[in-house]
Amino acid sequence: MDEASLHRLLDDVRAGRCSPDEAVQTLRRLPYADLGFARVDHHRELRQGLAEAVYAPGKTPAQCAAIVSELLNQPGSAPVLLTRADDDQAGAALDLNPGGRRVGATIAWRFAPDRPETVAVVTAGTADLPVADECALVLEAHGLTPLRISDVGVAGIHRILDAADELSGAEAIVVVAGMEGALASVVGGLVAAPVIAVPTSVGYGASLAGVTALLAMLASCASGITVVGIDNGFGAAFAVLRLLNTRSRSGV
Repeated sequence: MDEASLHRLLDDVRAGRCSPDEAVQTLRRLPYADLGFARVDHHRELRQGLAEAVYAPGKTPAQCAAIVSELLNQPGSAPVLLTRADDDQAGAALDLNPGGRRVGATIAWRFAPDRPETVAVVTAGTADLPVADECALVLEAHGLTPLRISDVGVAGIHRILDAADELSGAEAIVVVAGMEGALASVVGGLVAAPVIAVPTSVGYGASLAGVTALLAMLASCASGITVVGIDNGFGAAFAVLRLLNTRSRSGV
């Protein structure tokens, strides 16, 4: 439930369209719903401005489908997300809850209205696209249309320099890079906007499944870069949304 839904419920009680007992019944499930195997947090959107998402690994297909259904059946307009789903989990969730949009291992239901901010999602290489796609779908579900700039890694530095004008117009930038992770530092040195860096597990030997990129981004000489975990496109998107939502509430 979001703030708008709560206001509507209270207005309905005041106007006599809803009885106090009916309102109590609705609010009884507001903190969380206990499904036995999961306690689904319906209060998170009121608390944080962003609803709970469903992380699929470790859950059965039936559990994924049931949690998605519980989120969709509550009052509110927040997007519902299932992340890192395999084919069986995705199939079960979509069969029980038709209408979701699937991109790779991520599925989104109930997209938010369009919002005006410009967010760029930049990848160093084509191999980084699955992580960037996860990030982009999460942003799209929340009403943003991300600017995609792909395959502009530092092995051909002219490619990212050619995109400098586009990057300068963004209000936040997500940089997705594996190997040595240097692209985040380059972008961080070019722009004033907040940069969220996502190390990926792309790379040979000493890339150490993303650890090298992670450490390089954490040690970046470009001040103020935010770094999320390896392959965590979802986390990068939510970092951007928290930032933009805070700015929106403060009127900046």
